[in-house]
Amino acid sequence: MPYPILDPTGTTTTDRPKQPPRARRRQDLRGATVGLLGNTKQNAAPFLDEIGRLLIQQHGAKGTVERTKVNFAAPAPEELIKEMAASCDVIITGIGDCGSCSASAVADGIVFEAAGLPTAAICSDAFEVTADAMADLRGAPGYRYATTPHPVAVLTPEQVKQRAAQVLADVVALITET
Repeated sequence: MPYPILDPTGTTTTDRPKQPPRARRRQDLRGATVGLLGNTKQNAAPFLDEIGRLLIQQHGAKGTVERTKVNFAAPAPEELIKEMAASCDVIITGIGDCGSCSASAVADGIVFEAAGLPTAAICSDAFEVTADAMADLRGAPGYRYATTPHPVAVLTPEQVKQRAAQVLADVVALITET
């Protein structure tokens, strides 16, 4: 019999919304400020930097706001959510390259959506079960996120750029109406 997954944030079932939050999508990214929330995992920052660069170059985003969570396994602090909500139009968060950081990236994505920001959480494909379990725990079953092949932490700088380019279309689809 499988073991239940406990929500490390202390959220209970009565705390969950009836419908999962989903922010209104942008028609496109022209002029948008893109928030990049890294999680201190190896290669997360260069991966997100490349995503930001490509969104500016290929999709007309205005610029990026880069922040890093102190603890990759814990949800983003409320003050960081508020700061990014006030200064960004969309959010890209990740990289979920292990069980706890994948769950945390999805939890952050759900919170940003509730704050009104279209969000693309990015996880490695090896941890989809963990990411899906966190979405269920947070009252957002079926929450959509982007995946990239596992692992990310061991990639060379050039491989990181290639992976970012490979997931770009999924990221754009998650944060726009396309």
